[in-house]
Amino acid sequence: MSFKWLEWAQKIQSISQAGLSFSKDIYELERYEELRVLSLEIMEEYTGLEMEKIRGLFANETGYQTPKVDVRGAVFKDNRILMVKEKVDDKWSLPGGFCDVGLSPSENIVKEIKEESGYEVHAKKLAALLDLNKHPHPPQSHHYYKAFFLCELTGGQVGIGNETSAVKFFSENNLPELSTGRNTKEQIEMLFSFYINPNKEAVFD
Repeated sequence: MSFKWLEWAQKIQSISQAGLSFSKDIYELERYEELRVLSLEIMEEYTGLEMEKIRGLFANETGYQTPKVDVRGAVFKDNRILMVKEKVDDKWSLPGGFCDVGLSPSENIVKEIKEESGYEVHAKKLAALLDLNKHPHPPQSHHYYKAFFLCELTGGQVGIGNETSAVKFFSENNLPELSTGRNTKEQIEMLFSFYINPNKEAVFD
């Protein structure tokens, strides 16, 4: 299925946001606002979401728009990978989430794993930096980069977080139903390949 409409809407939104942030000419500001409304109308038409909800996604966005960053951590134990069950869709994902301002990428993933699973880890290696749009994820309103870290288990104990309902380790040939907005089967398999070959070079795009 093609999501070219989403790419167009994202680009129009990005252009309009930058223009509204940096332009000083009143007429240009009006035109950039028209572009922003157009991007919202495209999303409303193809997603079925209400205009006000879509507008809320971008209401606090200012300045030059760049991709948002999501981090995911691969923690292995006895040839199995750690996964958490997401409350929002009742499916499974690698622990992780959007990066918080003030923390480095590795600090973010350590924090996310602790909050979502109860385990304490050390981030050892950046395995992959992927563009969500180049992989079979469901369409998203924003443009995301996904950073996958290999992490070493150092302590802690199982404990669910505010956004998770279960924590479990899975073997590669017995994966649960995945929350594909967060990770795909191919990405999990990629991380198992890093577990088998720790010297493998990082993957990008």
